[in-house]
Amino acid sequence: MVQNIAGIVRELEPKDFYLLSGVEQGMRFSEWVNREKLPNYSQLTEKEVQYRLDRCMRRELIERRTIQYEGYQLTFEGYDVLSLRTFSERGTIDGVGAPLGVGKESDVYEAMSYKPLALKYHREGYTNFREVMRERDYTSENRHVSWLYTARKAAEREYEALEAVYPRVSVPRPIDQNRHAIVMDKFDGVELARTKLESEQVVGVVDLVFDELAGAYTEGYIHADLSEYNIAIDESGITIFDWPQAVPVDHENAVEFLDRDIKNVHKYFARKYPREIPAIDIPAVRDAIISNSFDSLRSYSE
Repeated sequence: MVQNIAGIVRELEPKDFYLLSGVEQGMRFSEWVNREKLPNYSQLTEKEVQYRLDRCMRRELIERRTIQYEGYQLTFEGYDVLSLRTFSERGTIDGVGAPLGVGKESDVYEAMSYKPLALKYHREGYTNFREVMRERDYTSENRHVSWLYTARKAAEREYEALEAVYPRVSVPRPIDQNRHAIVMDKFDGVELARTKLESEQVVGVVDLVFDELAGAYTEGYIHADLSEYNIAIDESGITIFDWPQAVPVDHENAVEFLDRDIKNVHKYFARKYPREIPAIDIPAVRDAIISNSFDSLRSYSE
């Protein structure tokens, strides 16, 4: 748990972080870092490396494997420690609170600061590395990389997209990013998949979603993974979250991704509210979104 990691950060000594950073550097070149290279990567003596290895392994921040050589790798907890220390040094957050959401590809926690914030740790590739490598375009030219790389790139991609579309689009305001982690505003609302709308609200909510897609396109991005699981709704409107697969509008598959987002949203609403949702002309909706002239769902009915 990340709450426990915050306590571990306080227990660690400066040279422990040298070792963790050294393992991190070595993982840029190999999934498992050769023990013989750790003094060079960490700038520690052989004796100091062994002492720090023992301390970090007891805290489950690194793991060891003997293959053709004695190799070491950061655990996600070890990577969490490095990013959390950086956020603390920057004054971004003061501590970590209760979990807000735990999923296959990310963990989100309350972050303690001057206002309600959320700390999101990307987990892409740690348990489903091959699947993520196959699906994410930012790994396509880096087939040798580890889960550490894919998680960091996912966080960078999401933070870049949030910075680009905020505040035009209703997304969590991005605050800071380091390694595989993002700090952002904590937002209110319930996941669309877990809500039940009144009949007269349905078309209006769809219109809000498509209007946000139009705003994102105007700011240069397509969500590319939109569904009822990353749209939150409350009395003030909607929030679209989870942007690690976002692509710029000049991406070679931009039209395909935008069409898929439109289809996903329409399919969900048509399945859950068949009486309220008409069949629509997907290309017409897409063109309206691209031109930022989307009106109402009913204007694009077939």
